[in-house]
Amino acid sequence: MKLRYSTTSPFARKCLVVAMETGLEDRVEVVITSPWAESDLPKDNPLGKIPALVTDGGEGLFDSPVICEYLDSLHGGVRLLPPEGGKRWSQLRLVALGDGLLDALVAKRVETAMRPEDKRWGNWIERQDKAVARSLDVLEDECTLWGSDFLMGQIAVACALSYADFRFAADGWRTGRPRLAAWFAEIAKRPSMVRSEPKE
Repeated sequence: MKLRYSTTSPFARKCLVVAMETGLEDRVEVVITSPWAESDLPKDNPLGKIPALVTDGGEGLFDSPVICEYLDSLHGGVRLLPPEGGKRWSQLRLVALGDGLLDALVAKRVETAMRPEDKRWGNWIERQDKAVARSLDVLEDECTLWGSDFLMGQIAVACALSYADFRFAADGWRTGRPRLAAWFAEIAKRPSMVRSEPKE
C-alpha cells in the first residue's frame, strides 16, 4: 500500500498512527506529497488532497476516515473502530469531533498563514476560534470517561491537539482544561505519536 503523506498534515498523521497502532506500518509505503504543488496526486484523489491511500489492489481511497477504517479492517487485533453497538457510535461521534476540531484549526491556518493579510476575513477567523474553544470544552468534560482507550476517536483528538500545539501554541489550549491537558500529556508519549510528530 502507498500512503500519500505530508509531515505537517494532521489528517495524514491520523492514518499513519492507525497503521502503527494496528501493526500495519511495514505494509504501508509513505509517499511524501505536497497538496499545494503540481503532482500526480489527483490520480489517487481527484480532490487533490491528502491523505490518499493506494491499496495493494491499486484502488485509491480517501479521505482520512475512510483510510483509517480500511486499515482497521486489515489486522487481526481489537478494532480501533468497534464494529457494532453503543461504543461504535460513541467512537464515530468522537472521530467527528476530532476531525471537526482539525477542520477549524486548518481553516484558521490557511486564513492566517496562506492568505494575503489584506484579504483575511476576521469574522471567519473568529468563527474558527469559537468552534475550537467549544470543541475543546466538550473534550475537557468527556476525556475522563475514556479510561485507557486509544481508539479511532482518541487518535483523531490526539492528532488535533498536537496540531494545535504545532501551529497555534501561543493560543494556549490547555488553559482551563487540566483534564484534557493531562490526558494528552500521557497519550503524546505513545510510540505512534512520538514517531509521527509533525515537522516542517
